[in-house]
Amino acid sequence: MATVFADERRLSPYLRFSRAEWARLRDGAELPIAEEELEHLVSLSDSVSMQEVADIYLPLTRLLQLYFEASQQLYQVTNVFLDYPSTSRVPYVIGIAGSVAVGKSSTARILQVLLCRQFGNLKVDLVPTDGFLYPNRVLQQRGIMHRKGFPESYDRRRLLQFMADVKSGVPRLEVPVYSHLIYDIVPNETRVIDRPDILIVEGLNVLQRGGRASRAPQMFVSDFFDFSIYVDADELLLQQWYVERFLRLRETAFRDPSSFFRRYAELSVEEAIATARRIWREINYVNLKQNIEPTRERADLILEKGPRHTLERVYLRKL
Repeated sequence: MATVFADERRLSPYLRFSRAEWARLRDGAELPIAEEELEHLVSLSDSVSMQEVADIYLPLTRLLQLYFEASQQLYQVTNVFLDYPSTSRVPYVIGIAGSVAVGKSSTARILQVLLCRQFGNLKVDLVPTDGFLYPNRVLQQRGIMHRKGFPESYDRRRLLQFMADVKSGVPRLEVPVYSHLIYDIVPNETRVIDRPDILIVEGLNVLQRGGRASRAPQMFVSDFFDFSIYVDADELLLQQWYVERFLRLRETAFRDPSSFFRRYAELSVEEAIATARRIWREINYVNLKQNIEPTRERADLILEKGPRHTLERVYLRKL
């Protein structure tokens, strides 16, 4: 039996690390953030300890630093070969994917801060793909409001143009702003992304490929990624975390008069649990199985979570 497991690991496209094994790759790096700051980086329903930042995120930041430096050397070598004039560095793009409630946003924000602190003089921006969802009025016109978060609910053309412009070094790109409070794109509000050294792009379906058959070349968001991360967890844990987040929002954001989900604030605990489970079963679970989970093995690195949101294993794609 041991031989079988050894063969499976040898044939896998990933190197597998336990938390302790991965933590040893930290190489003595010091924690550049305080516990109070970490609390502001972690989403309402997520849980990340300082020890987890040290064990998982510091080695990952060190790896990304090495990859970033290698990529810049490769660009320079290519420019010399092509006899191109020296130009500004091409942004290094990191994609982060995973299910609803898995903690993608926390991962993205923590990495952004750590990369800024570790590099010091580099500009690191973060763009959630929520801003590229179609406005609710468009989703309603198309009859797909219930499919929000599915691939067809995004303005794919606009997102691809943004990614192409980023990689082309276009200055002062405007990105739409999404509000989870009103559950919609904020009218007449944008963020400016101005030639970052590193850009983190976070979203449900950013690793997805495929679609309708076509002989013409197709472009995908992931084509612009230099490194990709998938945050993973068992589907039963994901459902549990989604329900827990729904209950917390019922006591907080849902009570805001401007909240799109204001009606849920008046539900009893039992009604809220039943509603959250129904939404998960009919929408989020379907999206997970059809569109999100199948992209997991396309990632360069998989962060696997266990109970209580703790990161337990890391899978790094073999080069």
